[in-house]
Amino acid sequence: MSEALLEAYKNNPVLNAERENINISQENLNISKSEFLPTITITGTKSREDTTKLTNQSGGDATITDVDPLTKSILIEQTLYDGKGRSADLEKSKIGMDLAKAKILKVEQEILYKAVEAYTGLIFTNKRLKINQSNISLLDRQVDTDQARLERGQITISDLAQSESSLAGAKAKFIEAKNDTMTSRLVYENVIGPIINSDDLNENSKLNIEIPKNLNEANDISKKRNPKLIIAKLEYLQSEKDIRIAESDMLPSASLSFEASQTENLSSTYNERDKKILKATVKWPFYTGGKNKAEVNKSRNIKYQKKLLLDNVINTNNTDVASAWSNFQSSKSLLDSVKYQVKAAEIANE
Repeated sequence: MSEALLEAYKNNPVLNAERENINISQENLNISKSEFLPTITITGTKSREDTTKLTNQSGGDATITDVDPLTKSILIEQTLYDGKGRSADLEKSKIGMDLAKAKILKVEQEILYKAVEAYTGLIFTNKRLKINQSNISLLDRQVDTDQARLERGQITISDLAQSESSLAGAKAKFIEAKNDTMTSRLVYENVIGPIINSDDLNENSKLNIEIPKNLNEANDISKKRNPKLIIAKLEYLQSEKDIRIAESDMLPSASLSFEASQTENLSSTYNERDKKILKATVKWPFYTGGKNKAEVNKSRNIKYQKKLLLDNVINTNNTDVASAWSNFQSSKSLLDSVKYQVKAAEIANE
């Protein structure tokens, strides 16, 4: 089973797709960091003039002198202040990295749980198929025996009909077991990977899993490690950053730019021009039709929504842990009971 779980951990397509979120979150973080750096733009333009008619104020023809200007420029821009929106966006992206890791952990747990179910499910359906197949052979011989006994007058036709009915029922159960085995095999291959011979699965596999000693310990572990709870907390933190980002759009911003350009064949009068421009810009979105205010209100509503979802996950987590612990104790008691019954049956058959 350990090899099967390792195979699912490495190759499950759903899990591998979720792992790509780490790369996506890393790029989002890089994008947020880039907002603090200057931008450099290099531009080159070349134009060609072809004047077909040019007249002066008196209506007479003027001398046409076409030029083909070539302009080369470099522009450096740096945002100095933006209402701390960039800082909030960077913090949100950092939270996004932790969020992506928590989501991977959640999917890992789900896939490994499905892998255990697929592994044990295929073993179970294989066993049931073989039992039903043996039962058909047994009942088939029973029908042949009853047929002979009927011919000797030892049983009635009703007894034979009952045996034939049991055989028909066994065949129906065999077909059902065969279909279940096929389904289990498909589930196994979908979750874990291809399998050549399902009879090779080791039914005595054991996993070394540390089980909490009591319900309180289980609750403490779940509060610290449950990925659903971690995801809900991180999404709530991100919603707080979204409010700061939205509020920054209502605040003034300041930027500084420097542009150096060179133009050749500027006009019929001037041949070359070198120009440098240093510009400081301050902007304040005085009125945007209520859009920025609506964005802030929207972000606050989302934050409240995430808070409600977080509270629900906390409450659900406590319930889920209690239910899981109860099911574990019940299953453990049932398993012990079955073991004693099997042992008693073995002693009785000796």
